[in-house]
Amino acid sequence: MDVQTYMHGVGRAARAAARVIARSDTATRNAALEAIARAIERDQERLAKANARDLSAARARGLDPAMIDRLALTPKTIAAMADGLRQIAGLPDPVGEITNVRERPSGIRVGQMRVPIGVIGIIYESRPNVTADAAGLCIKSGNAAILRGGSEALDSNQAIAACVHEGLRAAGLPDTAVQVIETTDRAAVGELVTMQDCVDVIVPRGGKGLIERLMREARIPMIKHLHGVCHVYIDDRADPDKAIRIADNAKTQRLGVCNAMETLLVARGVAQAVLPRLAGIYAEKGIELRGDEEARALVPSMKPATEEDWYTEYLDAILSVRVVAGLDEAIEHIAAYGSQHTDAIVTEDPARARRFLREVDSSSVMVNASTRFADGYEYGLGAEIGISTDKLHARGPVGLEGLTSLKYVVFGDGQTRT
Repeated sequence: MDVQTYMHGVGRAARAAARVIARSDTATRNAALEAIARAIERDQERLAKANARDLSAARARGLDPAMIDRLALTPKTIAAMADGLRQIAGLPDPVGEITNVRERPSGIRVGQMRVPIGVIGIIYESRPNVTADAAGLCIKSGNAAILRGGSEALDSNQAIAACVHEGLRAAGLPDTAVQVIETTDRAAVGELVTMQDCVDVIVPRGGKGLIERLMREARIPMIKHLHGVCHVYIDDRADPDKAIRIADNAKTQRLGVCNAMETLLVARGVAQAVLPRLAGIYAEKGIELRGDEEARALVPSMKPATEEDWYTEYLDAILSVRVVAGLDEAIEHIAAYGSQHTDAIVTEDPARARRFLREVDSSSVMVNASTRFADGYEYGLGAEIGISTDKLHARGPVGLEGLTSLKYVVFGDGQTRT
């Protein structure tokens, strides 16, 4: 296969399809989503068999447990794909919405209309459910999508793509509104991120190595986050039982995800009450703890934390622990070592909670809740195309509005400028 010729053919087809889907009405796009959801439910067994082939090959290649965990499709995750598509269908359609209309002294009225971006390129590793989520969000927001999954999920992604294409056809929309790249050649990624005439924005979802490569090579704007070094800070005015539940869930509910806690910060005034209890819970669940001197004095079984540990997104059964003087030191630590992804405070003090919300510069900041809630599905977006830690265009979980842009619209009645 000539990868350059193939990719540019995909890009041209996507650009043509983008015009068709952008002018389709809400009912048509919702019908496509419902048809895709039904096809996924009907083809559960076929999807599971395709995924089993991918999992077998991944284990044979010695891929790490976190990636294999993200690769797996279970009956629950397959059902969640269909449910997510229906949730997206049930969301208000942002396309065509006109807001901020103001009348000017000249008599013209000026507003802004929400419109599709055009062609979205999504590059992702493992996580075949992203194929359905990304397709659904792009369809509902009136965009065409080019999806490039990892080689480890090729069979799974192609099986899901067949369901997507069936749903598009059923609604009278072109197959090429969503294309899943069929080659595993890494050169395809290099082509995709430089096709400025065909692609409007790139959304990468994957490990730090992938994101760093794309930051070097891309000639197209990206909606991205580099990594997720997420913190939970237990304040000395926290409810200890509540704090323990949150710190347990934030780390152990699922390890290999970007919104899992990687560093636990505990105020000195409450450390003796909560750290030994938490250490017992983590030990039962096989979590290795790496702490500073104060934390290790309370839990001697902890390994010493290095400077590098505070920067590390483990995506594994490892947690860094630091005892801090209080809120100011916690905020300083997060500013120095965090990744602006998701950070949480556990406190019963409303003033401290407000300070944390105001001063922690992350895309999601939480009070008395697990960082695991930083997710489009949990935020009511239906699904997410990814999480952005950038400050321009979209920030946090990116749903429908993040896949649209604004243009100015002007309404007149014959006015001319003098």
